[in-house]
Parts: sequence; C-alpha cells; structure tokens
Amino acid sequence: MDDMLRIDTYPTHIFNEYGLRPGHPYPFGANPVPGGINFSVFSRHADYCVLVLFKKDAPKPFAEIPFRGMFTKPGTGEPFWGDFRIGNVFSMVVFDLNIEEIEYGFRMGAGYPKVERGKPGFQRFDPRSILLDPYARAIGGRDIWGQAPDWNNIYQHRARIAYDDFDWESDRPLEIPAENLMIYEMHVRGFTRHPSAGVKHAGTFAGLKDKIPYLKELGVNSVELMPIYEFDELEGVHNHPETGEMLVNYWGYSTVGFFAPKAGYAATGKSKDGTMVVDELKTLVKELHANGIEVMLDVVFNHTAEGNEYGPTISFRGIDNITYYLLTPEGYYFNFSGTGNTLNCNNPVVRGMVLDCLRYWAAEYHIDGFRFDLAAVLGRDQNGAPMLNPPLLEALANDPVLAKCKLIAEAWDAGGLYQVGSFPAFGRWGEWNGKFRDTLRRWIKGDSGIISDLALRLQGSPDLYASRGPTASVNFITCHDGFTMLDLVSYDNKHNEANGENNNDGANDNNSWNCGCEGETDDQGIQDLRFRQIKNAFALLTVSQGVPMMLMGDEMGNSQSGNNNMYCHDSELSWLDWSLLQKNQQLFRFFKNCISFRKAHPVFHNMWHLRGQDYLGTGLPDISWHGVKAWNPDWSESSRLLAFMLDGKHAKGGQSQDNSIYVVTNTYWEGLDVELPGLPSVRGQNWYVFANTGVNTPEDVCEPGAELLLGKQDHLFVGPRSVVILVAK
Repeated sequence: MDDMLRIDTYPTHIFNEYGLRPGHPYPFGANPVPGGINFSVFSRHADYCVLVLFKKDAPKPFAEIPFRGMFTKPGTGEPFWGDFRIGNVFSMVVFDLNIEEIEYGFRMGAGYPKVERGKPGFQRFDPRSILLDPYARAIGGRDIWGQAPDWNNIYQHRARIAYDDFDWESDRPLEIPAENLMIYEMHVRGFTRHPSAGVKHAGTFAGLKDKIPYLKELGVNSVELMPIYEFDELEGVHNHPETGEMLVNYWGYSTVGFFAPKAGYAATGKSKDGTMVVDELKTLVKELHANGIEVMLDVVFNHTAEGNEYGPTISFRGIDNITYYLLTPEGYYFNFSGTGNTLNCNNPVVRGMVLDCLRYWAAEYHIDGFRFDLAAVLGRDQNGAPMLNPPLLEALANDPVLAKCKLIAEAWDAGGLYQVGSFPAFGRWGEWNGKFRDTLRRWIKGDSGIISDLALRLQGSPDLYASRGPTASVNFITCHDGFTMLDLVSYDNKHNEANGENNNDGANDNNSWNCGCEGETDDQGIQDLRFRQIKNAFALLTVSQGVPMMLMGDEMGNSQSGNNNMYCHDSELSWLDWSLLQKNQQLFRFFKNCISFRKAHPVFHNMWHLRGQDYLGTGLPDISWHGVKAWNPDWSESSRLLAFMLDGKHAKGGQSQDNSIYVVTNTYWEGLDVELPGLPSVRGQNWYVFANTGVNTPEDVCEPGAELLLGKQDHLFVGPRSVVILVAK
C-alpha cells in the first residue's frame, strides 16, 4: 500500500515539456501539491490567462503556459484542446518545478480595446503586462529597502512561493483581554534604523527583535506595527525642496501584496529564498509572544498601490479592474481613500480575499489583532454610499478563525465619512477614538468649555460606546499621523515644508500649543513646562477607562521638528534617536511607572461603563467627581480643574478588589488648593501620592507600591498645569 502512487501525481496534459493537470480552484494563489504546484487565480472578465515562470531574478521568463489552448496527451503526443478553468477561476497543476528557484506571474486578456493611461475605463486588460498574484505569500523585486530596481524589467514585483513550515513550538496568540492592553504603535524600520539604536540589523524585523527587552522594561504588552506587508517605497512623487532627492513611501500605506511580508524590512530580504523573510517575521512574533507582548498589524484594505488612471498596473487592475475597484459611471476611480483608488471591499470576491488574508496572518503568523486604516471605506457599497450593515464588517466580526483577534477601526475615511461612535461594530469592533485625542489635546493646552466632554472621555466615552463598553474606545493622544508628544507642546503650527508640498499637506487642526516659543528653545522655563505637559497628557491617558495607545518614541521625547505628516521621509527626521533615552531618562521613568501603575490597578480595567453609583453598598460610588471643593465639581464653561475618584471595591463591577484612586487635573496657569474627599473610616486608609507633575523629578512619580504618604489628608495643593494621582492605602 505504501508503494502505491496517487493518481493525481501524474500529468494529464503536456505543454512543451511541462506536465500539467487540472488544478484545484481553492485555495487561490500558488500552493505546493504532490509532485508540483497548484496555481489558481480569479478573473470574472478575462477571456484567457497565461502562467509566466521565471528563474529568480532572471530578466526573461523561461516558460509561458496557457490555462486554455492546445495541449498534447502524455505518452502519445496527440494534440487536443484543454481548458483549465472552473467558473471564473483559472487553475492548474504544473509538475516538477523547483519551488525555491521560481518566480511567477500572469498575463490576462479579453476582447476589450486597450485603455490608454490617464483615460477612464472599466477594464484594463493588457496581455503585455505580467501581473502579480494577489495571493502571493512572498514577493521579490524589492528585496533591499530603497535599492532602485531595473526600471526596464518587464516584471517588477515578482510572486514567490513560501513554505509554511516554521517551527512555532508551543507559541500561540496571547489573547490578552482588551481591557488589560497597553498598545505601542511603531514603525518597524524607524524603530531601529538610527545609528544610535545599536543593533546588528538596523531597520529590520531582526533589529526590532533585539529591542524586545526595552519594550518589556517600558511595560507595553501590545505592539501595533505600521504596514509590514509588501509595498513600494520608491513610488514617491515629490522631491525634497532643499536637497532635490526623491522622497519615499516611508509609512507603507500603499499595498502591493496583502499576503507577503515586506522583504525590505528583513535582514534576510536580499536572500533569494522568500521563506527566509517569512521566517524572520515569524521569529519576531514568536519572541514578542514569549515576552508577553501581542502583535497587531496595521492593515490597509481601502486602496492599493495602483493609484488612479495614471497609476501603474501591478496586479488587481490588470486581473479584473471592475471587480477589485469602485468605479464611477464613467469608469474613473472613486477616491474615498485620498490616494487615487478605492477597493470594492463589499464585492463577494474582494471580501473573500480580505477574509483569506486576515485568516492567513492569524493562522500562519499568530497575529493577535488588526487595526484597519480608513475603515469607514470598508462599509461603502459599490456606488460609494455608506451601508447600514456592511457585509465585510459583519463577516470579519463573526469569522471563526478571527474570533479571538482584536479588530480595531480607524472609523473615518478621506471621503468625509466620520463614524467614531457609530462604526458598524457587530459586537466586536473597537475604534481609534479621535474624539478622545481632540478633547485631551484641547484640555491639556488650556481650552475652556470642554470639561463635560473631558469627563466622558476619561470614562471611556459612554456617550459613544454605551452598548459596547469602554474597551471599544482605543484612547490615544498621539499616533503616527500627526505631531509627536514633544512636538504637540512645541509647535503651534505644522512645519511640513520638507515634504515638498509647500506645507499644504497634513492636518491643520492639531490642537497644539508651543508653550511660548515655536520650536526648539534654550529657555529652561519653557522646556520644563513642555515636559510637564507631556507628563500631564500621558498620566491622563493611563488613568482613563478604555484601551490606551501610545506612539513610539514619546516616552523619550522624540521630535519630528514640527512635521505632522512624516509619510515620505526615510531619514534621521523620522528615525527614533535612541540617545534621547539617556538624555530624557526621567521622562522615560515617568512613562514606565505610569504604565506599571495602570497595570497594577484593576480599577482602570473596567469592561462596563461606570455608573456614578454605589451599587455594591461600599460607601462610595464607583466614580465620583470633584472640584476645588470635594464632591462639588465645577462644570461651568470657564472651569479648568476636574478631579475624580474611582472606588477600588467597585473595580470590574466588584469582581476585583483594588485601591481607590483619586486624580486631579488642573490646566489653570496658577496653582489651586483642593479639598480632598474623605475615605470611609471603616477602611482605615490614607491618601498616598503616586504622581505629581507639578514637582520636579524624581519626586514627580513613584514606583507603584512605593507611593509617599500625603502630609495633609484633607487638602492638596495642585500646581499650575499639572496632574496629581493619589492612591488610598
């Protein structure tokens, strides 16, 4: 029995010297099967398809095999007509190919006239173009970051085949409850590219792996990686106005291949074996998990790198333009992404690709969650109108493979659709809470008239997420898109001149304040105020209900010189300068201790919204509000001081026991004497100071558990523009 050969290991067709047989339509892509490789690609409108095979990096193909045409019978050489197509799927098995040595692509065509560049057109078939497989799991052609390819190469982005044979040992996704997360948004290349990073393989997955001890020391338990799948960093359209050098696609929000990791992010990227890149990323995920850190990917399913009518034909456009993209009645591209095109995500085929992609990352890379760029696009119908129950969002929410993955939406798009608080969540989706960002920024800079809104944001935005709980709110003050924390307190206006767009790009509504001087200054008083403002912002972030997210480098005072749109810079302007860690060690200490304090106290990790009631009979409501007078908050338009107390016995609805916490934030330019709420006498507790941003370091923050006894238990002086956090013990 063991010596018997499977019948499907024999070819049924011969084309030139290649043995073939009808393939399996699913799964799409190129997948090893006994004796060969199964190639499967969808196109609803193509009349014919040709498989194009290259030796790795070879300028010309060594074979082109049609899916439909004249073949010969094995053994007899008798010619006959063959058609390797089932429905709208072209699929065939090609035998005796060396998986590690080939690259492949497709030519497709139909009986439509060729559409000229820049002209509208519903289909854009061109048999002269070699097309990248949308399901390619490894992509060559951009193996080394920033290295210009041969622009005359007939096939720029080349599909490769990757084995899924990595030894994960006992690793699996961590499934950390959302209420316990502390997210660190980061750029893989920028994190270690600077010479000061001191890693062997700067700017790579391997370089990031070397910095895991740092992340662990900081205390974050989730990294959100900006796009790490294949994109073309050389697609820049602007030049630096001073140096003349071409700017790049540094951020990567312009997808070439959704299934393939970015080869230029791998120390092994220049290896001709695509599996090396795959294994390097999997090793990073495995090591992060071993250190208790989840991995979330920033995914971009709203558009691709093919752009508008003037953009390049790489893959989707040449395979089935009308299926993959939203088109106007005239055949132009809808542009709800702001980048030239919009994926037709609620087409069943495209929806299936998105699901297949995320299942692949979750299953094969052990990814813990996904943040969806411009996710409001994913809820638009074929005409671009918002849908009440978008099929893709519902499918993602209920998918069995993704059931334990975090799903986080950037709940707006470039077409004006803003869905913060109203994103179709289906009981599963969280959201980047843009209203938290805007309110906290305005409060910290001293704006009036927002104190009631501030109270809502600190509670996890119950006005936005009443039925979903505070964990639906991903709270942040800074992210990759906008100012860093230091720039937020150093610049009144954006300074994007280096982007080559005459400072017209990037947001204008930054809600920032420079503390008295635009940009860098030697004024020690202004410098001290800026760092106090950073501490105020981060302290409030970490004591808010919901899921906190911070930006890479904020903990060490990273600056981008006032540029709030760093999408195009691969330079020391965008790389994290690790010498800042030593320079601003006290700031790092403050961030680290605030993160540790949050992790230590379940009272910050509520899964349900606080009620403002003592529903457990503990003597205190779960949350109470205070002003200069205890139990008497000032909700007036001019108020710039607010305090709240969280009752530890109500932590997680009474399921956990914790200390009570008192937080006061004062954005007045003068200090105020504040009356403290008394603690129930039966508890026998006193107030201890964890953090006070109004005093100098190192007294500004304590190690959690080593808080200092407050001298006066009934009153507290709160300095100008400062935050104080007390813990009852």
